[in-house]
Amino acid sequence: MEEQGKKANGKTNWNIRPYLAMGLTSFLVVAASILFFFLVYRYNGVTQLMDKMSVILQPISIGLVLAYLVTPIVNFEERYLLPFVQARMKNQRKSKRLVRGLSVAGALLFVAVIIGILLQMVIPELYRSIDGMIGTLPKQVNSFMDWLNDYVSSDSNISGYLETALTKGTEIFEDWAQTEFLPQTKNIIAGLTTGVITAVKLFFNVIVGIIVSVYVLMSKEAFIGQSKKVVYAVFSGKQANVIIHTVHKSNEIFGGFISGKILDSLIIGILCFICLYLMKMPYTVLVSVIVGVTNVIPFFGPYLGAVPSAILIMLANPIMGLYFIIFILVLQQIDGNIIGPKILGDSTGLSSFWVIFAILTFGGILGIPGMIIGVPVFAVFFYIMKKMLGYILKRKQLPRDTRSYINVMKLDLETNTLVCEVKKEPDQKRKTGQDSGTTGKKGKSKTK
Repeated sequence: MEEQGKKANGKTNWNIRPYLAMGLTSFLVVAASILFFFLVYRYNGVTQLMDKMSVILQPISIGLVLAYLVTPIVNFEERYLLPFVQARMKNQRKSKRLVRGLSVAGALLFVAVIIGILLQMVIPELYRSIDGMIGTLPKQVNSFMDWLNDYVSSDSNISGYLETALTKGTEIFEDWAQTEFLPQTKNIIAGLTTGVITAVKLFFNVIVGIIVSVYVLMSKEAFIGQSKKVVYAVFSGKQANVIIHTVHKSNEIFGGFISGKILDSLIIGILCFICLYLMKMPYTVLVSVIVGVTNVIPFFGPYLGAVPSAILIMLANPIMGLYFIIFILVLQQIDGNIIGPKILGDSTGLSSFWVIFAILTFGGILGIPGMIIGVPVFAVFFYIMKKMLGYILKRKQLPRDTRSYINVMKLDLETNTLVCEVKKEPDQKRKTGQDSGTTGKKGKSKTK
């Protein structure tokens, strides 16, 4: 009766609480975003504190990353060493400790040997390539100048234009040297000094990071147990289970992607070396290492490595440079369609669009490291969002399949079902058109 009375009076009983909650939530999110932006970009103290903390935590970050990368190698060595050592030692605890120490030392030694082999392959080849360019560049310049002189001497107009352009270019260069280069000499020297100091600090941080990685690897089970204990102490049982499951899934995504990408890059580097050697390309070892290393970066990596390699080969032999470009295009097609899917599979669960989006976004924020880790990080975020949306849709008793929403027009609030757009077949449309035309003719005849 009360509702009928309100309808009769032209009023509707609106429940305003959900809208107030949504408005308040939106306001708090916007206010928090503005406050965060102000603190980070306007208040220099926060920026300086973040920079200082990043410098302080750099050795620890290096150690944690190194420990995570070599953990599969440590586990592989332990799996084969532990039965052998336990069969010869009575104290099981000491045997496990000994095997862990040997495995950590072996894993770090393996990484050091790999890096040493790469440097041994690259540095002599790089020296030879630079020496070769220094030797061939004057000849190429002389041949170009001879061709230019012959071409210019055949046309007096071109000769005049060229002399004017050279005179103008010389004046611009002299003006730049006097006004820009010489005053900046002190800054250039200061920049070189800062670069040397930064390199020394980085070397020191790497050494400390290696030490940190040893401690982390030696006690990784203790750290894992402590982390889980904190999670179950702070959160409820259901929330803790979700967090632990999400961390396990994140480790699965990261581990599968990184290990698969390293193996894929190794195969691509070896294939590139074999093919370039058979094609008798110059700088075979150097180019193969560049292509293999840059292949770790998804999507854009092969082309980032191919551009300097093609320029390097073209300086030695332009025709070979053209062949190299064609070869890289073919190699990347093989990698993208055959090798990559076989090794990586669907480890990230991302489409090609989201892969490019993740690379561009994280690459713009973190540079080259962001381009490498952007895809697995975004894959973890995508997985979390997918689980959250699936849980919400399940509570609302709505389908979780994306294809169910492609043709949705609205949600029927009474039956809680999705109402989809009905697409008419071409025959039905034609028949409907004919019927409407006939009806129109009948209407006209009646009007007459």
